[in-house]
Amino acid sequence: MTKDLIPDSNTLDPSDPYARLSQTFPTLSDEQIERVKFFGVTEKLDQGTVVFERGEKTVDFFVVLSGNIEIYEHRQEGIKVLTVHSEKQFTGEVDLFNDRKILVGGRMGEEGDVVRVNRINFRKLITAEPDIGEIVMRAFILRRVGLISHEQGSVTLIGSRDSRETIRIERFLRRNGYPVILLSDLESEECKRILNTCTVAGDDLPAVLLYNEKIVLKKPTTLEVAEHLGLFEEIDQQYPYDVAVVGAGPGGLSAALNAASEGLRTIVLETEAPGGQAGTSSKIENYLGFPTGISGQALAGRAQIQAQKFGTKIALPRAVEKITSNSNQFTLDIESGETITSRAVVIASGARYRNLGLEEEKNFENAGLYYAATAMEASLCEDEEVIIVGGGNSAGQAAVFLSKYASHVHILVRSGGLAASMSDYLIERINSSGFITLHTRTEIIELRGDNRLKQVVWKNRESGETRELDVQYVFLMIGAVPNTGWLKETEVGMDENGFVCTGSDVVNNKNWPLETRPPMMLETSVPGIFAVGDVRANSVKRVTSAVGEGGMAINSVHRYLSDLEER
Repeated sequence: MTKDLIPDSNTLDPSDPYARLSQTFPTLSDEQIERVKFFGVTEKLDQGTVVFERGEKTVDFFVVLSGNIEIYEHRQEGIKVLTVHSEKQFTGEVDLFNDRKILVGGRMGEEGDVVRVNRINFRKLITAEPDIGEIVMRAFILRRVGLISHEQGSVTLIGSRDSRETIRIERFLRRNGYPVILLSDLESEECKRILNTCTVAGDDLPAVLLYNEKIVLKKPTTLEVAEHLGLFEEIDQQYPYDVAVVGAGPGGLSAALNAASEGLRTIVLETEAPGGQAGTSSKIENYLGFPTGISGQALAGRAQIQAQKFGTKIALPRAVEKITSNSNQFTLDIESGETITSRAVVIASGARYRNLGLEEEKNFENAGLYYAATAMEASLCEDEEVIIVGGGNSAGQAAVFLSKYASHVHILVRSGGLAASMSDYLIERINSSGFITLHTRTEIIELRGDNRLKQVVWKNRESGETRELDVQYVFLMIGAVPNTGWLKETEVGMDENGFVCTGSDVVNNKNWPLETRPPMMLETSVPGIFAVGDVRANSVKRVTSAVGEGGMAINSVHRYLSDLEER
């Protein structure tokens, strides 16, 4: 066994959670511990007793009264101790708010007494004792950030950086806040040694290694990764949910949080990862309460934990294929073959960026063409020229962010400028940067390459002039296509572009079936089904408005359910 305790906080970046030990690993007061005891049982445990192991679900929450608990991870070379919880400290991180497999193990480093709180009582504790809940919540979030940034409690992903399949798996893990070590230099001695030890050949890549379970996933699908890592949670199909939310973008998470906090049995069905389009944004600076800005992924991660705190079930990767109504209930058919029933539904499936419409485009997705600009993509294009297509806020945020990594950023827009579609603060930053060039009335007309993108040809629509540029990284952030394909065989009314009609639009289209009342503001043409965020016709397409609509929708859900009960 080797010991790899958290480094000296004085040597770390101030933003590192391990530099904030008093918040990441706080100590409870004697009075707070007495209140915790009310929710649990006190036990004496021998040295070496394993209190939980990586891969377990619904583990208990422990507060150390005496002795200590060692937190450890599994690596190829054996067990490494990450930190030690001493007297008056507690165990756990964000997976105590869900039913996923935990990332680390815990055992008694010294004989001692602990307070053990089971999962049900842990939820009661967090709600009933808000001061303790605040300490625990902050610590759990910081601990997960620390695990991710220091690649602890992680899985190992082996695959080439040029492989779209490697990028697919890495993106899924990182967007879901799962620590991952990427080994992309296949010729390195470390990589060769691991491949030989695990009997993995080049044709098996990308591969995911789980050392504690001695499992190697070869060329896994996203669903296989989710199942083996415990991100795939079982859905309780025995009783109907009060609210089923389709999509975990800002609008969907807001709806789920408001529903669950008000006592409604809530489930969120998400295809890939929480956050939606906003989750791919490098930095959001005009969201209320975050004066220095926050990344879309961090905002989504906090919202997810907040919703889970109140009991929301977030099920992924779950793609809804069909929705039908029957006897004042809705049935949702999921791609995995599962079905759930719910008394009300909130559609928050969002929108995706448009593609260029070029025939060769599909050959370069995740191999030169990207729809997000996060830290993962930034690491791919370091010291390279990049192109961003689009003139909205997402494109502006991506340009400013990538300019810190790329040698130069080219922004291509079909219009004559950015003023009509981008916030002033972003335009000012773009204009003042020597690493960003705006090309107006310009569009890409050809993509060239073999297995990945190598060259781009663009054309100025005004002058007709064309230019060839050796660029291997293009970020598409143009327009919005609603994710409503799964609604085409339903009675949910949509406009000519496929966005869901709500409220007055439903009335204007004469799609409303009830004579007893008009549709509520965010209600679709099917009573009891609501729509929020980017998927909704005439929405503002901003994070703030989507979050507001999520809360408003649940107010309408309450009215709808009350009306159901009266009838």
